[in-house]
Amino acid sequence: MDPTVVLVLCLSLLLLFSFWKQSHGRGNLPPGPTPLPILGNILQLGFKDMSKSLTKLSEVYGPVFTVYLGMKPTVVLHGYEAVKEALIDLGEEFSERNTPPILEKVNKGLGLVFSNGNTWKELRHFSLMTLRNFGMGKRSIEELVQEEARCLVEELRKSNASPCDPTFILTAAPCNVICSVIFQNRFDYKDQELLNLMGRLIENSSILNSLSVQVFNIFPILMDYLPGNPKTIMNNSNFVKDFCFKKVGEHQKSLDINNPRDFIDCFLIKMEQKSRIEPYEFTIENLLVTVIDLFGAGTETISITLRYGLLLLLKHPEVTAKVQEEIERVIGRHRSPSMQDRSRMPYTDAVVHEIQRYIDLIPVGAPRATTCDVKFRNYLIPKGTPIFPSLTSVLHDDKEFPNPKEFNPGHFLDKSSNFKKSDYFVPFSAGKRACIGESLARMELFLFLTTILQNFSLKPHVDAEHFDTTPLVSEEGRALPFYKLSFIPV
Repeated sequence: MDPTVVLVLCLSLLLLFSFWKQSHGRGNLPPGPTPLPILGNILQLGFKDMSKSLTKLSEVYGPVFTVYLGMKPTVVLHGYEAVKEALIDLGEEFSERNTPPILEKVNKGLGLVFSNGNTWKELRHFSLMTLRNFGMGKRSIEELVQEEARCLVEELRKSNASPCDPTFILTAAPCNVICSVIFQNRFDYKDQELLNLMGRLIENSSILNSLSVQVFNIFPILMDYLPGNPKTIMNNSNFVKDFCFKKVGEHQKSLDINNPRDFIDCFLIKMEQKSRIEPYEFTIENLLVTVIDLFGAGTETISITLRYGLLLLLKHPEVTAKVQEEIERVIGRHRSPSMQDRSRMPYTDAVVHEIQRYIDLIPVGAPRATTCDVKFRNYLIPKGTPIFPSLTSVLHDDKEFPNPKEFNPGHFLDKSSNFKKSDYFVPFSAGKRACIGESLARMELFLFLTTILQNFSLKPHVDAEHFDTTPLVSEEGRALPFYKLSFIPV
């Protein structure tokens, strides 16, 4: 048979299969735009600003609708009510993690962030309890963050008030916090081990948000035939694993089960306790992937938020002045800020919350999936269906936050200037799959920002009026505009 005829027949069969799968798989799913064969709705969604595309589609199809990424249907939840109903009211049914194929290849279903079933439940419970009751050794997590904040200030002093790009220092600080929690030791900011570790973490974060990786995740068959990013991600992950494996070996030699020093010690002790219990989730491989997850979730996200926070404070000097007045009044200049101060600093607390709300760092959060067939608003969502909860639609709700595209700490203050909590504050997502490091992240953001503003005035490198603080859009998150500033000692 003529090769051209064979090719045409194969393409025709592929298109027919695509039509059948999309129509057969829709069942009683929510409505949505008609998908193209093979491509689905990716041309309508785009990759650059998917959140904006989802908002436009919600205006046509309502708060719950279906889009196809390739041939796979994904249910989108738009608006506070839909997100709350799914992630909180039906938290168990919507608690599965839909792991992107490229991360499935790296993590193999292990670790904390992209595992499911008993592995996820065991590791999440252990990690929550360990981080919550961290009074291991002689110092609490808060003391570790305070120490890092002091080291951060000393490093900033070395800039001698010259214009500088804060990216490196504000990435090293949260990375060091994770090192302190996991390994019980921090690194000097010029230590080559820290530089190597940060380099791999930052490169992987950048690649995972790239256009090519989004294509690989929608069409995973391409990963086996095209060179490039997947191999780099695997190599970087293996580097971090090897780094952590050496640390685990050192801990095993010096382990005292009656005196756990850090996260690794606690995990090793748990391994001893559960060595005769099946199914067995506490293994060295699970420990290594969990540590990588903690680094991935707790380094770049905090760094970007801090850097964005400083940019917004440069743009709004009147906000900075109010924060520094509150710091001076409540804390003064001669002691380190503590978390106990936060309750007496409503304006500073509001500013930290508004930074996170405004930048909307991860618009749809980490991908979810249904654990079973779920009846949801008269629709039937099959087990394993990917779920996109639009966190943007909640954080930028114009009824809860008037003029949501404006940076305004008043969004979190009542008429008496007291801090006002909001159920719409979901930068860490919500429900059973909410970010496990939320309390640590809140602590770092508050202590780092207050310590910086306690010790420095911020001076922009160019006229602040020319700063554009609108969050730049990358393929799955927010990107930060480049800027320089001077840290002027006070």
